[in-house]
Amino acid sequence: MSDNSSGILAKGERGADPLWLDDLVRTTADDTGFRPGALIWLAVATFSMGIDGYVLAGLLPQIATDLDVDAAAAGQLMSVFAATGAIAGPVLGALTGRWERKSTIVLALSVFVLGNLMVGLAPTYFWAMSGRVVSALGGALLNAVIGSYVIARTPEHYRGRALSLVMGGFLFATALGVPVGLVIGQADWRIPLFLVVGVGAAALVGILWKVRPLRLPPLSLREALSPLTRPAILFVLLVPMGLMCASYFCFTYATLILGPRIGEGYPIIGALFGYGIVSLAGNIVSGRVTDRRGPVAVLTVIVATVLAAALLGWAGLMLPGAAGAVAGLLWFLVCAFFNGGSGVAAQTRLATMVPPAVAALVLALNNSAMMLGSALGSALGGLALAAGAVPDQLLLLSCVVLAVTFGVQLVTAATQRRRDAAVAPVGASEPPVEALDPV
Repeated sequence: MSDNSSGILAKGERGADPLWLDDLVRTTADDTGFRPGALIWLAVATFSMGIDGYVLAGLLPQIATDLDVDAAAAGQLMSVFAATGAIAGPVLGALTGRWERKSTIVLALSVFVLGNLMVGLAPTYFWAMSGRVVSALGGALLNAVIGSYVIARTPEHYRGRALSLVMGGFLFATALGVPVGLVIGQADWRIPLFLVVGVGAAALVGILWKVRPLRLPPLSLREALSPLTRPAILFVLLVPMGLMCASYFCFTYATLILGPRIGEGYPIIGALFGYGIVSLAGNIVSGRVTDRRGPVAVLTVIVATVLAAALLGWAGLMLPGAAGAVAGLLWFLVCAFFNGGSGVAAQTRLATMVPPAVAALVLALNNSAMMLGSALGSALGGLALAAGAVPDQLLLLSCVVLAVTFGVQLVTAATQRRRDAAVAPVGASEPPVEALDPV
């Protein structure tokens, strides 16, 4: 560990606890040459991705009419985006592992912006679909490389807070950007795409200005793909996948669960807005707690709490009148808080299992696992409803997935404790970032 890092750890041991963002900014600048503006502009980039990932789902009727296709075909613009991102993320993360990180971020964001511009200007369904594929390729790589950059540039004891700030851009987009996009999209569904282009272009300028270059040790393709040969990593990925699967069992059909109790229309929009805000709060808290308690302990608490909330929520929904409505909203918001915090803990946990040079691949795998879990949850929930289940029973099915996920989390946590106990402390196992990327 570098002298600067040791000094900061000593300060933390004395109990200094300033505002976390100020502390993070000072620490990252002192330890690694990382500048505070970089975090902000990387968060702006994830904000643009957050809008793009969700806003079109609420505008499918307008898209179908304008592009002269049916609603099912318009919905494929969302499905293809998710599928492309899930498949391309790990592949691109591995293939670009030898590239300089800032240049890779700039390239990925440029491709993402170009893809959204193609969709916004698309004269036909073919061009709109092509644009969604292009934007998904850029977004998949961008998501992976931003996380790996932050991990490599930030001291380990501040990674959780740094990741929570950058990921907060995505969650803030789901809380604010998507509702705003839906409102302005009522006039023309293309306007939100131009909003994404504008925000992405602004992020591109800020990144070129504030983000500093970073070159990690070059790896062969075999070395870059080495995480795929480690069962421990693949097993750990089942935890975020299970959380997302359980969440989307219910989130996708939240209108069917909450609508009869709180009302359709604006009450549901308000509940979804609340979900986004509470998720953002969970993300912020998780970053701080992860740095203090470690990602494994945080993930264990998250899975257990979401499982308990689903069980209690299902029981509460049986209550009549306002009591059932309150119980449903409490379940919805508790899940929002802990699901919002799961991403930081999952990414931080994976980052501790691999060198920074291959972090882009494991973070891309994490993103793919979450997207796969979301797709599975939505699909299985739909199949359950088609088979005759009532919407409230989706909470019980979610509990089954969460119980399995909790078991996986306990097994992986125990395995990691045994592995850590078997390894004697040997000091820093990797050269500091300064040695890899002189500034």
